[in-house]
Amino acid sequence: MSKLVIIDDDPIHHKIVQFMLTKNELAKETTYTFDGKLVLDYLEENRTKISALPDFIFLDLYMPGNSGWDFLNGFQKIYKTLKKEIQVYVVSSSIFQMDINRSKGYPFVTNYITKPMMKNVFDGIRGRNLRITGPQLN
Repeated sequence: MSKLVIIDDDPIHHKIVQFMLTKNELAKETTYTFDGKLVLDYLEENRTKISALPDFIFLDLYMPGNSGWDFLNGFQKIYKTLKKEIQVYVVSSSIFQMDINRSKGYPFVTNYITKPMMKNVFDGIRGRNLRITGPQLN
């Protein structure tokens, strides 16, 4: 089982993911937050502690304050120093190709998933624990 961090400003999305995780057993430990800056600070402080680092991050792009783009830019600066590879999944309601292409420009972004997240997304991540290719436009 894995560790998952959800960065999203929508509490309803948090509840949906919580429900789907109970059905799909993707993560044994899940952290929910509205603030990506807190996650960046935590990752930087724990960069050498493999057991403290998450396996997956689900990131919303459009949030007030620090956006998902701000998080991606900050993560770009530190991801090579982390002692564990973290799979970052952009999870957004945006279906604009411009957003999909821009997010795929970050080498650590595993996939772009459109909301609402469907069961097959969790099955793909859990079943193979591999990177999913192509945007999930469900």
